[in-house]
Amino acid sequence: MNRISRRRGFTLVELLVVIAIIGILVGLLLPAVQAAREAARRMSCGNNMKQLGLALHNHESTYKWVPTWATKFRPNDPYASTNPLWGNADSRFGFGVLGMLLPYMEGNNVAQSFDYRRGLFDPRNLPNPPFNGTPVVGQVPGAVLSSNPTFICPSTPTLPTESDYAVNFGLPFQLILPRTDYVALRGLDSTLASCVGLPATTTQNSMLGASDVGCSGSTALTGDTCEIIVNPRRRFASVTDGLSNTFCFVELAGKQRRFFNGVAIPGGFEPGGIVPPNTVGGLTLNSSWVDWNSARHPRGLSGVNRLLPNDPGCSVINIYNENNPYSFHGAGVQVVRGDGSVTFVNSTIATNVFTALVTRDGSETLNIQE
Repeated sequence: MNRISRRRGFTLVELLVVIAIIGILVGLLLPAVQAAREAARRMSCGNNMKQLGLALHNHESTYKWVPTWATKFRPNDPYASTNPLWGNADSRFGFGVLGMLLPYMEGNNVAQSFDYRRGLFDPRNLPNPPFNGTPVVGQVPGAVLSSNPTFICPSTPTLPTESDYAVNFGLPFQLILPRTDYVALRGLDSTLASCVGLPATTTQNSMLGASDVGCSGSTALTGDTCEIIVNPRRRFASVTDGLSNTFCFVELAGKQRRFFNGVAIPGGFEPGGIVPPNTVGGLTLNSSWVDWNSARHPRGLSGVNRLLPNDPGCSVINIYNENNPYSFHGAGVQVVRGDGSVTFVNSTIATNVFTALVTRDGSETLNIQE
């Protein structure tokens, strides 16, 4: 008798078991893949910040000084008469420090489109003709409308480019400017200074901070006797705490959207629940790399109430991205130190250590390892 051989297939139960095993393996592998992708994005972000540190040192090597967070031209500047908006104090501000470093970051083609002897809102640096009273959508010359990838962290969610920027300064047109995830530090906000026993006043003593000698406060906007920024030539020798123990640039990611403890804030709440006039749908200004006012004073925050994100406290990192260091890396932010190196600073860093590393002349003995 001939035997009839039969080939057995997989039963339904066996197929389900195999599918379940594959699903478990994928579930175990997915976090590792995501972690690897974030590690690559964080490395790319760190490379961007390293370019900032190198550009700062290349600038110093060329001119023997580095630019401070902003420069404000005097009312008697020889170019003042060319700007029809020169009576507006904001029109006398020049480019922010990132714009000043552009020629040292392979951005010389764009930089040559600007006249750095004039203010950012000078007609020479704006669409032509911008002052005819007709709203237009324009850009600063040199394709600045396109975002510069060197100033964007890959870990940051996709966000819109700034819009209606100049309208908020009273200019008769709309200006679209590209955003940045990296900002210069100006000093300590009074809320943060008081957390470590310093006088409850806002300081200008970061590595890139500067204020006029004899200028008390920040209310003097006109006249020759007192200007907020008149010393744009900071020398490395003025950093008495040491370049390696002083921060100059930090991540402040996610603007122009407002984020609080990792969650986007719809509407941009401020203390008292007030929505600022320059806020639409959670958007805010001061997030462009050409803007002098992207430089910030870190605040001391409580980090408790999402509706009152600026409530004072003594927390600093990854709380609220209006003024404070903020990233989407999870555990902390990356910073550029004065020596050009890039360091990851954990969110749990002691407040007194962080403040010591912000100031350039506090004579502290703390360092980032403490």
